[in-house]
Amino acid sequence: MPYSIAIDGPAGAGKSTIAKAVARELGYVYIDTGAMYRAVGLFCIHNQIPLHDEKSVVSHINEIDISISYDDDGVQQVFLNGENVSSMIRTLEVGEAASSVSQYQPVRDKLVDLQRKLASKTSVVMDGRDIASKVLPNADTKIYLTASVEERARRRANELKEKGESCDLKAVEKEIADRDYRDMHRENSPLTKVPEAILVDSSDLSIDETIDKILELAMNR
Repeated sequence: MPYSIAIDGPAGAGKSTIAKAVARELGYVYIDTGAMYRAVGLFCIHNQIPLHDEKSVVSHINEIDISISYDDDGVQQVFLNGENVSSMIRTLEVGEAASSVSQYQPVRDKLVDLQRKLASKTSVVMDGRDIASKVLPNADTKIYLTASVEERARRRANELKEKGESCDLKAVEKEIADRDYRDMHRENSPLTKVPEAILVDSSDLSIDETIDKILELAMNR
């Protein structure tokens, strides 16, 4: 039987980095659900579709085809209508767009169906905002990974600096706090910690320490 690990948590908590490493250690497939929503956001940006107009976004949903593959190094590649957009979806602008379009139920329905099909075929580590609550409610191990707003902003600022992009730390903090609020208060599938999820706060943990903690939790379930 396929084994599933659900990792939920707010933006900037390191879910993708941690989930990738856990999947690699266990030999499971890593599914970055956030990347799928980012691809939808990117589609809307490229096609000048108003992000806050649900009818406009939903009216184009059938024009969007998203697929995932893995290269020879096991790195996930995201394709939007046949184009590899793995690098294009990692900007702040696309992240904001993803947060907007992910509120719309028809968008969620389309992507959740794909995510569930993937998890039914193979053992997976899946991260997002509502994996344990909505996408994989029967996941074998459920983790809620978080960190303080200040720590998440510091990490994000460092990432941007490494890419040569300038940023204001306070502005990044505000963007993260605002996104937390939107994600937790949206009508459809809000960010939440299900009662059975194990809380992991990585504010004072290194990446390796966080990975080891989650591996230990998964293997002892």
